[in-house]
Amino acid sequence: MESSDSKMHSNEFRGTGATLKALVDILGKAHVLTSARATGPYARGNRFGSGKVLAVLRPGNLVDMWRALQVCVDKDLIVIPQAANTGLTGGSGPGQQGYDRDVVIMSTMRINQIHLINDAREAVCLAGSRLYELEDTLAPHGREPHSVIGSTSIGASVIGGIANNSGGSQVRKGPAFTEHAIFARVNEDKKVELVNHLGIELGDDPAQVLDRLQRGDWSDADVTPPPTDSLNMPYAEHVREIADSPARYNADPKFLYEASGSAGKILVFAVRTRTFPKDEHTTTFYIGTNDPAELEDLRRAVLASDNQLPISGEYLDRTTFDLAEKYGKDTYVAMKYAGSNLLGKMFSLKTWANGVFGKFKVFGPTFADTISQKIFGLVPAKLPKRLVDIRDRYEHHLIMEVGNAQKQETEQFLTAFFAEPGRGGGFLLCTEDEAESAMLQRFGAASAMGRYNNLNREKVGGMVTFDVALRRDDYDWLEVLPPEIKDQIEVSVYYGHFFCHVMHQNHVAKKGVDTAKLKEQMTKLLTDRGAAIPAEHNYGRIYEAPESLESFYKELDPCNVFNAGVGNTSPRRNWA
Repeated sequence: MESSDSKMHSNEFRGTGATLKALVDILGKAHVLTSARATGPYARGNRFGSGKVLAVLRPGNLVDMWRALQVCVDKDLIVIPQAANTGLTGGSGPGQQGYDRDVVIMSTMRINQIHLINDAREAVCLAGSRLYELEDTLAPHGREPHSVIGSTSIGASVIGGIANNSGGSQVRKGPAFTEHAIFARVNEDKKVELVNHLGIELGDDPAQVLDRLQRGDWSDADVTPPPTDSLNMPYAEHVREIADSPARYNADPKFLYEASGSAGKILVFAVRTRTFPKDEHTTTFYIGTNDPAELEDLRRAVLASDNQLPISGEYLDRTTFDLAEKYGKDTYVAMKYAGSNLLGKMFSLKTWANGVFGKFKVFGPTFADTISQKIFGLVPAKLPKRLVDIRDRYEHHLIMEVGNAQKQETEQFLTAFFAEPGRGGGFLLCTEDEAESAMLQRFGAASAMGRYNNLNREKVGGMVTFDVALRRDDYDWLEVLPPEIKDQIEVSVYYGHFFCHVMHQNHVAKKGVDTAKLKEQMTKLLTDRGAAIPAEHNYGRIYEAPESLESFYKELDPCNVFNAGVGNTSPRRNWA
């Protein structure tokens, strides 16, 4: 039964009954969700974003997705495309703004087919396919996708990464980007158009095109050739430059093209992405120091060398390590012993449970977090002893992964580096178990900070988060907050993609602090240093898009149909 508040909302605008009936006729009653309980997991992000919607639409195939979109446009609805709803910036869900039209969420997660083409050198990933599914699909071919861990571990989608220009952890690859996509846009006459730039001949009729696409119904002759197969991307040389600008960030025009960087301003049915030869055997070095300048010296020496770049280089500080150990144990255990698939389901279950039990004061809005924390608190510590020893000795940590062919030269380089006069750090050549544990500890950090905030919500003032691209030549890379800002913060953690100088800075404010004002103060500190914000999570409710993106968004969505309000100060603002 539909809740009273949902009914009231659906009657705010005219014709909603006929609209819902038309959508039910296409998708079936089970996949047009309208009650507050049913829509809640979609309308709330894991970290940011919350608001009312007329309905959540869950098409099971691309043709129904196309037909449902046409109804939405005909009925003058705002459409928010949504895949995994990780909620990092709130852009994949509604906000609390006063929308001038009803809002629907188009959830794509039932449409997750992946087709490999050109001897697995490329993949055609449909609307809801997840990164871990692509990783599993490519594994038998000795290949991997652009991103292999990070948001992957909480079920992030392939198209979500493309739409957000996500950077991933791997130093050589750069932001997720493709010029090959098939998508729907609404033109200036408010007519829905299907644009096929996949480089695959599928015909002209939209329904036929989308049906063939879903079934993988094409021949090799219908597909354009793949790019040159290589581990090295142009970004690898770009990131080596110690320049006075960031290496990668969302507003960089070099990585904006149709679906790439679109931030939900079109409805993407599929993308065609390149895949990469996988380093079957890698070596991980765990580096520690108490001097952040020492890490920057190491970074510059690595980037300036003639050797191949590392696969990845992930930074975390001791506070991050400790919080991940205490509040991210469920993420760590699930990833290590069950994999991304289970973890994605755990996140979905947690969101659902918090929504259901949050309606009862006795449980509160973080019931699932509380239960998970108590259960996994009983699990014995699983971190390898040598990693814990380095945590105890050093404040700053760098996890550097290299190809197996680089093992000897990297060990020699690190030995010589730390033997230089005045150096105080050291390193550990990891076993396989230590390497896996170190990376899982690093990527459990984001969920751990959210858990800390949730479980202490009565004692703290809320989260203030940044993903920031520092200048490549910023020697003083580690943020030092002035006392007037530091005194407003309960706890801070710093982690990120160190060789790219892309950092995630998460803060929990003290009780009573105005977090919006605090974020403004901290944003000014970063931008005054020449940093770009956001670096890779795009413009949701917590980031306002720069003027440089207005023409790009307007070209994609001239009638402001999709994701209205994302990146803008008001959802009522049109491009005209």
